[in-house]
Amino acid sequence: MRVLVVLAHPVAESFAHAIHRSAVTALIRAGHEVRELDLYGIRFDPVMSAEDRLDYHTPGTNEVPVAEHLDHLRWAEGLVFVYPTWWYSMPAMLKGWIDRVWVPHATFELPKGLAPIKGRLHNIRLIGAFSTYGSPWWWVRLVIGDPGRRIVLRGVRPLCHPGCRSFWLGHYRMDSSTPESRKRFLERVEALAARI
Repeated sequence: MRVLVVLAHPVAESFAHAIHRSAVTALIRAGHEVRELDLYGIRFDPVMSAEDRLDYHTPGTNEVPVAEHLDHLRWAEGLVFVYPTWWYSMPAMLKGWIDRVWVPHATFELPKGLAPIKGRLHNIRLIGAFSTYGSPWWWVRLVIGDPGRRIVLRGVRPLCHPGCRSFWLGHYRMDSSTPESRKRFLERVEALAARI
């Protein structure tokens, strides 16, 4: 499987980078072809300019500023996100990437009338994420509603193949984590990535 792994964390020594390395290593070991997209590393600009917004609905024109990223999405059969959950959602860098890259006519068709949105990235048959949270799982899921997870699995996933499989793995209580808890989580990341 061709897997695009999208990383969003500015610090190379972070646990998110360790998760990324574990996932990529396991995917390659399992025989997958992997492309890595480090949004901070490439200095992706997450800010939608006025011109970007005015061109947002114009087929073709809206693809020009993000053509390289759309090529990655069209290449991929699997899409994996690695990011920390900050203020209960994904970093602005990753949200900006979704805002700017997942444009109409390239990744989805706008609905007509009461019809639902139609995804165009049917090549993507697997989507998932590895994330970290400062809070306990019950607070994030039951009280806050886990906005980042919902964006990926309820917002982005429907734009992929109709039978797209999904996964989610979170390390909760990151602020009070230990070397042992982080080691166990990396083992879970590797095991999950190896099963893809």
